[in-house]
Amino acid sequence: MATRILLIDSHNPVLPAEFLDAVLRQGDSAEVDETVGVDFLSWGITVAPGSPWFVTADPSAARTRTGVLIDARLTHVADAIGVMRRACEQGEWEQSQTHHSLIPYLREETEEFIEAVEQGVPEQELIRELGDVLLQVLFHAEIAARRGAWDFGDVAASFVAKMRSRSPYLFNGRRGLVTVEEAERLWAEGKAREVSAGEVSGG
Repeated sequence: MATRILLIDSHNPVLPAEFLDAVLRQGDSAEVDETVGVDFLSWGITVAPGSPWFVTADPSAARTRTGVLIDARLTHVADAIGVMRRACEQGEWEQSQTHHSLIPYLREETEEFIEAVEQGVPEQELIRELGDVLLQVLFHAEIAARRGAWDFGDVAASFVAKMRSRSPYLFNGRRGLVTVEEAERLWAEGKAREVSAGEVSGG
């Protein structure tokens, strides 16, 4: 099995259940670099070079390793969800919005991001423009959450489920480059299975 590369936030380390189950229940060892501020030895976790898991808080170290990356740096995502929730709790305008009323804003922000890409703007401007698109995603998710329908976590889970179905090589430990032809074939096969099962009508 390919090495699992766990990238954590050094200031607020979150260890996913997948990792904890592997090292605490299944006995996997972990290689840990100097950027990790967690005493794994005190947890009874075996720390050794060449282990099935490599844990780091350094994105560049994670990129230099070959394996399956698990990015557990969720702090900013949680912050964004929390800010949107508070906005809908405290803002009269936010509380008055619906999925339909937000369509012009989603269209505008998407078009502005496309324009920024086409103009080749600096990276920080791309981040800001894509952040505006994310605001719309968070807003729609919070509107749904407030009526008890679904939330941002469900949206993220839907994305992962789609990729698991249509790009299985991202989840089975496979290493190496996947050709365009194979990726397109697997995507079409996954989509066909979903349509046959009545899970999707398109997309």
